[in-house]
Amino acid sequence: MFTGIIERLGVVKAIEKEGENVHFTIEAAFTDELKIDQSVAHNGCCLTVVAINDNEYIVTAILETLNKTNLGSWVVGTKVNLERCMVMNGRLDGHIVQGHVDTTATCIAIEDQNGSWKYTFRYTAELVTVEKGSITVNGTSLTVVDSKDNEFSVCIIPYTYEHTNFHQLREGDTVNLEFDIIGKYVAKLLGKA
Repeated sequence: MFTGIIERLGVVKAIEKEGENVHFTIEAAFTDELKIDQSVAHNGCCLTVVAINDNEYIVTAILETLNKTNLGSWVVGTKVNLERCMVMNGRLDGHIVQGHVDTTATCIAIEDQNGSWKYTFRYTAELVTVEKGSITVNGTSLTVVDSKDNEFSVCIIPYTYEHTNFHQLREGDTVNLEFDIIGKYVAKLLGKA
């Protein structure tokens, strides 16, 4: 379980393919606090730490993960939003995030709002966003400001822009989305998902 509050930016240092699996070596500032078998969200995708070496650790993505997320587009040098799993006696500063990516979206517009940025995304899944509702974009807990069919916008403050990989996001880039878990259950109960 996660909150969508990004702790660090990691950097992909190596990529190794083994059959249909891909092993990613990630450099991160909190590696000394990790342990083998720990869950870490990478751009919102929960992956298990399988090895640790100094300031780097390794996670493995299976084919389904590669097909349903933006992990397959990573290259050496890609900056990745990282969040360790939440501590149950801590504050829930973002929203309830499972680390299970629902779909990907394409960034279709970035608007500089003189101190903040508005990002607009388009997706093809049958899920819906709700204005003022929660959405996770590349693992970052955000509030939807505009919502239409298969399209929504979020606004990013300078702190989030600088401390997540939003500062490198460009129009046409693919991001991971996790829709609000409560909204997904409501939609399922109403027969809309």
